[in-house]
Amino acid sequence: MAHGPTATLAIVDELSALTALRGYHLLPAVRGDLLLELERRDEARSGFERAAAMTSKQAERTLLLDRAAFC
Repeated sequence: MAHGPTATLAIVDELSALTALRGYHLLPAVRGDLLLELERRDEARSGFERAAAMTSKQAERTLLLDRAAFC
């Protein structure tokens, strides 16, 4: 974040392309946070919804869907 959300988003996108991290639900959640900071609300909503679909924990799913609704 030292270089801002746009630079951080590029790093998150690179990490998301790694096979080992493809199923890690927090990457689309972080991406959603960064997109929200950049006021790209539709894309942020999609990120939170994707993260919610990837988690098996109800509490996390609820939190992520609430974040999506905020967008």
